[in-house]
Amino acid sequence: MTRDQDARYAEVAAQWGAALQRIARTYEADPERRRDLLQDMHVTLWKSLRAYDGRCSMRTWVYRVASNVAATHVNRERRHRMDLVTLDTIEHVPADRDANAGIETENALARLYSLIHRLKAPDRQIITLYLEGLSAEEIAEVTALSPGAIATRVSRLKGLLARLFHETANV
Repeated sequence: MTRDQDARYAEVAAQWGAALQRIARTYEADPERRRDLLQDMHVTLWKSLRAYDGRCSMRTWVYRVASNVAATHVNRERRHRMDLVTLDTIEHVPADRDANAGIETENALARLYSLIHRLKAPDRQIITLYLEGLSAEEIAEVTALSPGAIATRVSRLKGLLARLFHETANV
């Protein structure tokens, strides 16, 4: 099975490797820990391919594995990081701005990631999967929530993040 597993992993890594990097960046701000998280995602994905039975799409499988690894990482790192806040209290948290960012796009992306990092794991997972282009039905399959609940949360999170993003631009 290892040769087939290796070949399948190579295909998966080629197709979704960039998405895994974006997910890791969404969950981990520190570059060193982000590399560790990304490596954990790849190792876990390789191992998990033995259990893949085709009941969901490979895309859903990859995002589910990556999300689970990221959630485990967040829980493990929690004692080393600032306290996470709820969606309801994020409005009162000051935004981080990277004063040294020379490129406006990078600065905007850094601000967005900063806001996403402050979300609790379930909301962070949902908005990350949404930003990766998954539909409410696909996100529901990954998270085990209903598509309706996902659609409501995505709408709420988009509004909140957009408002906070624009507020931080004026700070």
